[in-house]
Amino acid sequence: MTLSSLTSTIAVTSKDVGLTLREVSVSYRSPGRPAVRAVAGVSLRVQPGQVVGLVGESGCGKSTLGKAAVGLLKPSSGAVEFDGRPVAPLGLRSRPTTQRGLQMVFQDPYASLNPRRRVGEQISDAVVLAGGTRDKGRGVARELLERVGLPAEFADRFPHEFSGGQRQRIAIARVLAAEPTCIVADEPIAALDASAQASVANLLLELARERNVGLLFISHDLSIVRQIADTVAVMYLGTVVESGPTDQVWAEPRHPYSKALIAAVPRADGSGELPVDLPGDVPDPAFPPAGCRFHPRCPIAVDACADDEPVLVEFLPRRRAACSVLAPNLKKVG
Repeated sequence: MTLSSLTSTIAVTSKDVGLTLREVSVSYRSPGRPAVRAVAGVSLRVQPGQVVGLVGESGCGKSTLGKAAVGLLKPSSGAVEFDGRPVAPLGLRSRPTTQRGLQMVFQDPYASLNPRRRVGEQISDAVVLAGGTRDKGRGVARELLERVGLPAEFADRFPHEFSGGQRQRIAIARVLAAEPTCIVADEPIAALDASAQASVANLLLELARERNVGLLFISHDLSIVRQIADTVAVMYLGTVVESGPTDQVWAEPRHPYSKALIAAVPRADGSGELPVDLPGDVPDPAFPPAGCRFHPRCPIAVDACADDEPVLVEFLPRRRAACSVLAPNLKKVG
């Protein structure tokens, strides 16, 4: 299982199965302000059965990237492909049947369900849209509710009758009704209380393993990502600064920002390094620093960091970091 920048030709072969982002950038424009480049040239891949964690502080572009991955936002440059075919923007009411296997779980379980419809009806919509009957959809809805840990009879209730954790399980059941092969989960536990967070995260992991579904798990919670993700990509101000197998990145982060994030995660036993006190604040993405975006806060920055924008370089198999200070001793990714 890999997390990498991908190159060249698109042909529908086994290697193209899954979700692929190639040098994706997304910009926002508003009157009287410069364009905000929320995502700046990010490449990654999510294959069936693989859990990829995408982490970083609030405002780093994680959610924007997730929305671009499923077609809710149109990239300003780069390409998004699912099973070797371009992901079409979702400006129309209908979604191409080739993209039915690409689904999204949203952050807010209170806003992602229609309050005026019974949850069983909402879950069954995917079955009906695929050509099944409403009766078949109701049966599928009851089965899926049980699979996500809720009683089948909950299908007849309305969203307001459930807690946040239960609503998120219902949202996951609705996604499963479309029989996805890849799920983008955008901060799926952030709005939940502590008791529900681990159970919902573990449910997503179980479903990914059980159904061989690729999962892009977007979160600012590194401790959860550490538990469920096979590989991880760390974002800062719209760019990926480090990626690799989760256990390796956690045990020995190389990029200064990754080190600061991991050092800040509390350990139950009190072990670990002292948090790194990074100077200053995260810059305004409308006015990103020249050169390396992290250099104004970086403890190892040199003068050249203000001029040179780093690229991801490989220093171990499947381990990459974007740092001009580290780069001279490392092999550049092809």
